[in-house]
Amino acid sequence: MSAFHHATVLSVKHWTDTLFSFTATRDAGFRFQNGQFVMIGLEVEGKPLLRAYSMASANHEPELEFFSIKVPNGPLTSRLQKIKEGDTILVGRKAVGTLINDNLLPGKRLLLLSTGTGLAPFASLIKDPEIYDKYEHVVLVHGCRQVSELAYGERLVETLQKDELFGELMQDKLIYYPTVTREPFRNRGRITDLITSERLFNDIGLKPLNIEEDRVMMCGSPHMLEDLKNLFESRGFTEGSTSTPGHFVIEKAFVER
Repeated sequence: MSAFHHATVLSVKHWTDTLFSFTATRDAGFRFQNGQFVMIGLEVEGKPLLRAYSMASANHEPELEFFSIKVPNGPLTSRLQKIKEGDTILVGRKAVGTLINDNLLPGKRLLLLSTGTGLAPFASLIKDPEIYDKYEHVVLVHGCRQVSELAYGERLVETLQKDELFGELMQDKLIYYPTVTREPFRNRGRITDLITSERLFNDIGLKPLNIEEDRVMMCGSPHMLEDLKNLFESRGFTEGSTSTPGHFVIEKAFVER
């Protein structure tokens, strides 16, 4: 048996010069937990060229969706950004990853902290009804350099808010907080600074970081992940894993290339 499913590209949308998303067929046997990732890619000169990508689609959806950066000289993304409807991509058979709720201790508020395409696993998680049963509030923070880079997340949240099922489910629970570092915007600043200064919590009208109630998932640039990990550990938070649940979990599988 091949290590990969062959999936057909169903749609492609270019959000900016550096960001795009696409949907593809989902093999009937492909199972995953919301928040996980899989190896995907293209066949190049008879060999698979692969990178780790989180599913931006939820596990109850019939199609797969991915959110990707474009790297001009990236071995995979320089090719992947040119895909179009009807093309074939490779999708690994096994999904893995740390951004699943079982790796966290029970809590009352879930902070989903992302930068750039690190939003993808959280696009899957906020479409999981179970998340809203387990937490009183789900706070989705998406940090980008420019306002245009927020477009995918803004469309995602807007679509869910209008959805017949999720609109009501999310109404009092999901809080979306986009922030930008290099242009004027209603929310400005790095995620670490917004938490440290408590501006994030003041802006959303909720109490500051609290180890007894807050649980955290993080996905984004290596620098952002390192800074946030240091911040949380300095406040007594412990990192969770499949063997030992903790206060926060980090997805470390991604390199933007």
